[in-house]
Amino acid sequence: MDIEISRRSMAIILLLVGALFSTLVDFTGAQSVGVCYGGNGNNLPSKQDVINLYKSNRISKMRLYYPDEGTLQALKGSNIEVIIGVPNDQLQSLTNANAANNWVNKYIKPYSSAVKFKYIAVGNEVHPGDGAAGSVLPAIQNIQRAISSAKLQKQIKVSTAIDTTLLGNSYPPKDGVFSNNALSYIRPIINFLSSNGAPLLANIYPYFAYVNNQQSIGLDYALFTKQSPNEVGYKSLFDALLDSLYAALEKVNAPNLKIVVSESGWPSQGGVAASDQNAGTYYKNLINHAKGGTPKRPNGPIETYLFAMFDENQKQGAEIERHFGLFRPDKSPKYGQLNFT
Repeated sequence: MDIEISRRSMAIILLLVGALFSTLVDFTGAQSVGVCYGGNGNNLPSKQDVINLYKSNRISKMRLYYPDEGTLQALKGSNIEVIIGVPNDQLQSLTNANAANNWVNKYIKPYSSAVKFKYIAVGNEVHPGDGAAGSVLPAIQNIQRAISSAKLQKQIKVSTAIDTTLLGNSYPPKDGVFSNNALSYIRPIINFLSSNGAPLLANIYPYFAYVNNQQSIGLDYALFTKQSPNEVGYKSLFDALLDSLYAALEKVNAPNLKIVVSESGWPSQGGVAASDQNAGTYYKNLINHAKGGTPKRPNGPIETYLFAMFDENQKQGAEIERHFGLFRPDKSPKYGQLNFT
């Protein structure tokens, strides 16, 4: 009797250990989808509760828009991969090499042994005519030198996040090209990224492309629900936008530069086609779609960051900007149980 109980106990222990190991492998393994974490709200959970919510939903990648030290403390030991941002209003100061060293020594180096930094996004959606445009590349270069001085260049890649307004043409996707206005701004950045083995980060929003061109773009094309390819071989607007960026990169001699989709989302209210049903459909289909590739780059997965973790009630801009969350501030999911693995 005692031997039989012991055998059963051992079998149960082995099953539990196996399940735990499987969970760890699944959570830490290669996953294509992460979620952006913005904090523009006065009703959001604590930093530790946010990290726990990522872990309980097995979300293994996070984009942070600025180096919030409370979040960095909470991220320690979590095994969550992190894009950490340099806000646009700090770009000018980081054109000074000492300031860039200080930034890395304050926000990256002390946490690097316990936080899995993957990319530093130096600026977000800076446009050629913006006052900060001339600071982006010098800041990238200085942060890269500081990362190299800290001997973290193999772990962390330095880049910037653009949007698709830098394209002069995006359709058909094979004719994607940067606008003349954007070319002098983006080409040196692309050259730097290529020479350092870093990806280009790009925020890709089929939602806005659809809203701005409803007469020629179907909602099914924007939501990944189109059943058959269009006249140029595309079933989704997401793929068309992404491939138009790849085509633009080819035209500036950067055919091998990888694009990481650093934001993509759909609002649940506040504007045209903004509803729980459409947003839920978009997020569920994007998570699935990111496991594969695009017509131009069929070998996936597509590293993609969903925007965003929470509705943010203090976010500036149009009403839709406050309704991109996957979760409500009380941590309940807006679209049922999404499978992030």
